[in-house]
Amino acid sequence: MRVLDEEKENKQIARQYKELLRISYQTLSDEDKKLIRHAFDTAVDAHKDVRRKSGEAYIFHPIAVAKIVAQQIGLDATAIAAALLHDVVEDTAYTLEDMNEMFGETVARIVDGLTKISKISSEQDISLQAENFRKMLLTLNDDVRVILIKIADRLHNMQTMDSMAPHKQVKIASETLYIYAPLAHRIGLYNIKTELEDLGLKYTEPAVYNELVSKMEESQESQQEYIESFSEIIKESLDAEGLNYVIRGRSKSIFSIHRKMKAQNVSFDEVYDKFALRIIYKSDRDNEKFLAWKIYSIVTDHFRPNPTRLRDWISSPKGTGYEALHITVIGPKGRWVEVQIRSERMHEIAEKGYAAHFKYKHGDQKEQGIESWLNKLQEALENAEGNAVDFVEEFKLNLYSKEIFVFTPKGELKSLPKGATPLDFAFNIHTEIGVKTRGAKVNGKLVPLSRELKSGDQVEIITSESSKPTANWLDYTTTARARSKIKSSLKEEKKKIGEEGKELLRRKLKQLKITLNEKTVNDLVVYFKLKTSLDLFYRVGINTIDNQKLKEFAASRNNTFINFFKNRIRKPATAEEIHKEEVTNNYDSLVFGKEEEKLDYTFSKCCTPIPGDDVFGFITVNEGIKVHTKNCPNAISLQSNYAYRIIAAKWIDSTQQEFTVIIKLEGLDNLGLVNNVTKVISSNMHVNMKSINFETEGGVFSGKITVEVKNKTILKKLLENLKKINGIDKVRRI
Repeated sequence: MRVLDEEKENKQIARQYKELLRISYQTLSDEDKKLIRHAFDTAVDAHKDVRRKSGEAYIFHPIAVAKIVAQQIGLDATAIAAALLHDVVEDTAYTLEDMNEMFGETVARIVDGLTKISKISSEQDISLQAENFRKMLLTLNDDVRVILIKIADRLHNMQTMDSMAPHKQVKIASETLYIYAPLAHRIGLYNIKTELEDLGLKYTEPAVYNELVSKMEESQESQQEYIESFSEIIKESLDAEGLNYVIRGRSKSIFSIHRKMKAQNVSFDEVYDKFALRIIYKSDRDNEKFLAWKIYSIVTDHFRPNPTRLRDWISSPKGTGYEALHITVIGPKGRWVEVQIRSERMHEIAEKGYAAHFKYKHGDQKEQGIESWLNKLQEALENAEGNAVDFVEEFKLNLYSKEIFVFTPKGELKSLPKGATPLDFAFNIHTEIGVKTRGAKVNGKLVPLSRELKSGDQVEIITSESSKPTANWLDYTTTARARSKIKSSLKEEKKKIGEEGKELLRRKLKQLKITLNEKTVNDLVVYFKLKTSLDLFYRVGINTIDNQKLKEFAASRNNTFINFFKNRIRKPATAEEIHKEEVTNNYDSLVFGKEEEKLDYTFSKCCTPIPGDDVFGFITVNEGIKVHTKNCPNAISLQSNYAYRIIAAKWIDSTQQEFTVIIKLEGLDNLGLVNNVTKVISSNMHVNMKSINFETEGGVFSGKITVEVKNKTILKKLLENLKKINGIDKVRRI
């Protein structure tokens, strides 16, 4: 029986190999096929005795990664071969020297880059995943294909994660949402980005994902009918112009629908733009723009457009090289529909990103996409020596941001992320201009450095030799480049003050009969809840740690860390204690870990959990356990970067303690509305109203109510009852 299984498996492996050659986006020469075959045979031999957690032969994984690289990303034979070999050096007896000898320098360099990413040494208090990401970006100096293969590797891992333990699924999915999806988006791999996001949601919030999948399936038939009715209306006009085109409908991703529901606080049925229409037309390069606007004219002849929702990425392509016209029109049945107009070339670039750019690059044509992005990336990597998590956060600032286009005084066009300020513009021009910025003019008028720029603004920077960055500048900037340069400048200034502060501290401690040595410095850092010795010396230098505070430190030196720790964390409750607590207190228990221990904790302020919320614990450095909701804005970042500090948490009933919740209401102002609201609240058991604040303007009201509730079930019932009040449009917990 085992022999038959192996024979069946070998046939399947051979079929997968043939399909890999068939689906390749690039045209493969005989030499290419020879290289891929050699890589395939080597990978089969290297992984012959290895199986994945699912039980299937390991070789199916590198083949699947190579297929993604070949078809979805569209890379060449060298990258396909490297994808087949990507785990060989890390996991088998083959060495990098073997790769170099067997496949040449380029394949060996890419495999080496992929191996380096996986071999990461543990650093205290630094996320391995963030360090992983930083090392991955640094491999761009060698070959961009390293990152592209790594994204393909992550996609296949996400597609085959069902056999993993739930806590590993959450960690890997969180990493994916935190790093890989934004990176795929920025490189222009939109299809892969969408799939990574949907799979990320599937494992981080499975109940939400499954519910949305079910609802999308229910609405699929009516959606298809709508696309056909829309298409019928414009087809005749498009055909009359002799255009060669196709119209396709594209459902929005599960992840983007969920994000919109959360952002706008609406139900699934209230999300109207659940799909977009694409009109993809055939054209030579010279007529692409002309035909795009002709199609725009035809669509808007039939359907009224929303003038504020026109996006012209043909005249000014996105930083990823994405080109298209996006318009939003009122379609049949009065529904808003997004229509994307693209040529076949633009569509291919949107689908394949990097690979398609170079297929269509001609002569001295200026590359709008991957090359300019890589240049910006190199700038971001210039100051990559700090904390890995901080670096990733800085870098991610620009990954998802929308773009604006502004002009220099000489009329040169510059692309910046939406929300950028004159300071971002200054550092975009040159670091020296950025650090010497004194002021800025926008469209000829002096403006604050915090002013948000808009597309079309003309910006002039006023400099001064005496100017230098201040800490406030970090509040006025959004780009990773500007923030990195400002932090670098502030760090130098901090070092100077820190050196003076260290000497000052030595003298002050001497008066208290304390010697300044490594142990004293560590004790002071812990006592003042700081991160580094430099933070300590700097604060002494600027006198925020003064003589009185140092005297208090000296008096407290007898307290040991053990006593401090005992005060923070309780021992697990005994059966007798639990029974006693049930008698006196009945409910209200949050327990942690597999042992369901009772530990001291505080609720995080970023998401303010209440009993009944899905939660987890996060072990902080100085503040014990902080409890977050699983859909907290910071959950993905924490689960990705600090998985080793995450502790499972769950409620064991809770009705005795009351928790404060703020509810926001919006709607039409009706006579007696406030009275109706207070009636609903007072008629709900176990709800106490602490404060109420309403504002009305032009017949529309908005209000905030602070209430105390015992758990999520009671809160949910209250929200449902408030929604039923005549005139109220939206009710949400904030």
